Amino acid sequence: MANGQRIGYTRVSTLDQNNARQLEGISLDKVFADKASGKDLKRPQLEAALTYLREGDTLVVHSMDRLARNLDDLRRIVLDLTKRGIAVEFIKERLTFTGEDSPMANLLLSVMGAFAQFERELIKERQREGIALAKAKGGVYRGRVPSLTSDQAAQLRSRAAAGESKTKLAREYGISRASTYNYLAVASS
Repeated sequence: MANGQRIGYTRVSTLDQNNARQLEGISLDKVFADKASGKDLKRPQLEAALTYLREGDTLVVHSMDRLARNLDDLRRIVLDLTKRGIAVEFIKERLTFTGEDSPMANLLLSVMGAFAQFERELIKERQREGIALAKAKGGVYRGRVPSLTSDQAAQLRSRAAAGESKTKLAREYGISRASTYNYLAVASS
């Protein structure tokens, strides 16, 4: 399978995270990058990568948890690709799956995928515990800081009510369209 292209896939969970270091220093022909939570079903760049890949290619991913939301998803993606003659290489785990895999390789995929899923769940649990502890300390945890001041939010609502484009307003205030609609929804509730 070494005669095909090496295609990279990266994913970070938030817009302010940098995915460039995930495959830094690795020779690739093309890279697809998503900025989306692993739990999101819609990952357009993953879909584009899966469509782009051809027999003989290798999909290179930093780690198993960057590719899949859970163990079932991981196994499905890897098995679908290897059945098409596409190798899947995980850098962090130092594993490559080719479709000519032995029962041991399939066991490794399941075990390593299960560990990745377990690790993600532990991180989320510790985060929830930390937030609960901070709240119990009397308001230490305040949540996310609003993007707009209350005056800016009032101006945004006023201008949107006057018929200005929500896309234009989002761009001008430096927020996403989703945030724009969230600010407008607060006014109507």
